[in-house]
Amino acid sequence: MRLERVGPYLWRIPRDASRGMRVPALVVADDRLIDSIRSDASLEQIANGATLPGIVKAAMAMPDIHQGYGLPVGGVVATDARSGVVSPGAIGFDINCGVRLLKTSLRADDIAGRMERLVDALYAAIPTGVGSKGSLTLDPGALDGVLAGGARWAVDNGYGVAEDLGRIESEGCLSGASPPSVSAHARERGKRQLGSLGSGNHFLEVQTVEAVYDPRVASALGLSEGVVTAMIHTGSRGLGHQVCTDYLDITGRALRRYGISVPDRQLACAPVDSEEARAYLGAMRAAANFAFANRQVLSHWTREVFVRTLGIAPGDLGMSPVYDVAHNIAKEEEHEVDGVRRPLIVHRKGATRAFPGQPVLVPGDMGRYSYLLVGTEVAMRETFGSTCHGAGRLMSRTAAVKAARGRRIGDELRQRGVLARATGRDALAEEMPEAYKDVQDVVDVVHRFGVSTRVVRLRPLAVIKG
Repeated sequence: MRLERVGPYLWRIPRDASRGMRVPALVVADDRLIDSIRSDASLEQIANGATLPGIVKAAMAMPDIHQGYGLPVGGVVATDARSGVVSPGAIGFDINCGVRLLKTSLRADDIAGRMERLVDALYAAIPTGVGSKGSLTLDPGALDGVLAGGARWAVDNGYGVAEDLGRIESEGCLSGASPPSVSAHARERGKRQLGSLGSGNHFLEVQTVEAVYDPRVASALGLSEGVVTAMIHTGSRGLGHQVCTDYLDITGRALRRYGISVPDRQLACAPVDSEEARAYLGAMRAAANFAFANRQVLSHWTREVFVRTLGIAPGDLGMSPVYDVAHNIAKEEEHEVDGVRRPLIVHRKGATRAFPGQPVLVPGDMGRYSYLLVGTEVAMRETFGSTCHGAGRLMSRTAAVKAARGRRIGDELRQRGVLARATGRDALAEEMPEAYKDVQDVVDVVHRFGVSTRVVRLRPLAVIKG
């Protein structure tokens, strides 16, 4: 794969007509990260993304890029909203897997002696693990309400307050959701999973603000050094996964009908004005709303656990969202292309929106740190208002479990000052810190390139995982 350096933090795979590339591919990275990026098939996958009909400017990869399904995790592609295509594989299985950061009025010293009780209470209250089910069972009408209303449905049903909604991307609800486009199988998988964390890299983490880089922005967001926060990372669970599975099959069968050829059937797609694409977008938005509602319910239960365990009044806790951002999502947005503003379908697969001034949440691994940044005008010019979404894996889960053999990852985390609880036998091993890139390296690149700038660094105190 030919790779040219075009700047200190930007690399290009030139457009290659013989591969079917319609535009070049761009990779945001420095020397250290590009070496790890070369170690898997992610560069080939981002070049494949450049073959999608209607793609504009370039297929783009963030510095946390790693091999995924179809498009690499960390990939961004924008297609013309009138004449382009929509690709479920370029969005991902866990639709609107996203991150929410909650702030509190507490300081780390206030809860230092009660962390063990707090993490045990959170672990007892928040369902985790493969196939985990929440304590809610949604009848068909309630599930339709979740799919159409997102976080608003959760607030209207007693899970949080209306003020929460203003601190969620799209106020926690995508318009254009179509509950009837969600299959019976997907609905069955989702009806008991609202209010559950799931497994893999999903987590709930109690943190503290360890460093402040931009005091003005941090203060405006209610953050200062020593403040206790909680970060929730989860998505649309089995419902979203099934939506993606269903429409990969549907778009795969539609390729020949529309005369579309892609180098990898994992990038199966359909014209945006086709019946298949309209149905998928309606189902995708519904799954995204399920995810927004899921994080809202989990936030409410997290508040309740803090209040009950610490024995303080809700007003004294002061827990409220800093922001909630989505990844694994497609959104219709206007961006400038060749000097002209155009409506585009921006696919962000393991990438997050970074509009000017918008908070950006970038979780790291459970042993080191996570970051809050803000988006910039540079991102609007360079990356369709996008940035990284995390650290990016270095090891597969199988390789991580093998590397952890004979070790006690929970004890190692405790020695670092992090209390951990997990459901699965290998959950901590799969997610051990060295399985991931150092998120500081990833954040340094997007900060220096200018697509999002650092505000605070967050240190983990306790984590629950599936």
